[in-house]
Amino acid sequence: MIFVLVAGAVSLVVALLGTPLLIKLLLSHGYSQAIRVSTADEPYPEHEGKRGTPSMGGVAIILAVLLGYTASHLVSHRAPSVSGLLALFLMLGLGVVGMIDDYLKIFRRRSTGMRARTKLVGQAMVAIIFAWLTTQFPDADGITPASQAISFVRDTPIVLPTALFLLWIWFLVTATTNAVNLTDGLDGLACGAAAMTFVAYTIMSIWQYGEYGRLVVFTRCYDVRDPLDLAVLSAALAGACFGFLWWNTSPAKIFMGDTGSLAIGGAIAALAVLSQTELLLFFLGGLFVLITLSVIGQVGSYKLTGKRMFRMAPLHHHFEMKGWGEVTIVVRFWIIQGLFIGAGLALFYAEWVQS
Repeated sequence: MIFVLVAGAVSLVVALLGTPLLIKLLLSHGYSQAIRVSTADEPYPEHEGKRGTPSMGGVAIILAVLLGYTASHLVSHRAPSVSGLLALFLMLGLGVVGMIDDYLKIFRRRSTGMRARTKLVGQAMVAIIFAWLTTQFPDADGITPASQAISFVRDTPIVLPTALFLLWIWFLVTATTNAVNLTDGLDGLACGAAAMTFVAYTIMSIWQYGEYGRLVVFTRCYDVRDPLDLAVLSAALAGACFGFLWWNTSPAKIFMGDTGSLAIGGAIAALAVLSQTELLLFFLGGLFVLITLSVIGQVGSYKLTGKRMFRMAPLHHHFEMKGWGEVTIVVRFWIIQGLFIGAGLALFYAEWVQS
């Protein structure tokens, strides 16, 4: 498992040391994100103190992941797996969509960035290509990187036809990336929560490798295509997020931007699909789900009744409007995420014990 540790350590160091260099580069060119402010019709939490903070920090996260993953394979003298490369494809593809969005925010001074429909189209294109590719490249045993069965802690008996499978993965990827994006509204909130999720996937992938179904055939084994390489990639993602979090925590020296939030969301979705734990993502990404539901509930309540459920959505801004401090909100939400992940890991292990 030394290869997993190498991936995490290298990505951690690269993100920790590389992010301040990116900050200096962005500041030297005056690249900072426009800050949303309150209007008479739409109040917004006071974030004036964040004005001038550079964005596009996701570039540091992506580079750290790539270097950590590459270093691990150089040390192990092993070629990257198809599953690992597909996860990187989804992460990079969505990172590019986010980078375009950040470009519009920074250079065109549009606080809303890319038009919502355009962003969704870009996400859909990358997601559907990823979904199709996961059903290709069978190994010697005929196992593809992903199966067309809906999965919880492993594949269920529900197998989708190809068209529905593509739509399912598109929905999963789009929902996850937008959920992470919605969560990225306070210093360190999304990055810290995502780091916990990646640690969980590292643990589960190592466990799946230890119980690899094609090495020892018994009822409790897993039939994931490349579990060890998914553990390596998860560790690299966790290390990159922890390294970036050092500079992103309050008061943030840099924001990850859509470059980071979409790339991280894509990586989480890819790990869920490739590790056959799609529905378990409701627990492993519980905070992201909760914050997304707050937005859905807010919009639905206003359209149906003309009243809002919260003072403001997403949920973390509701507590800002109530007077909670930013650090208080972030730490308490991290605790919530930790509890969700604990429940997810417990379900994962309990199913193995009972099988």
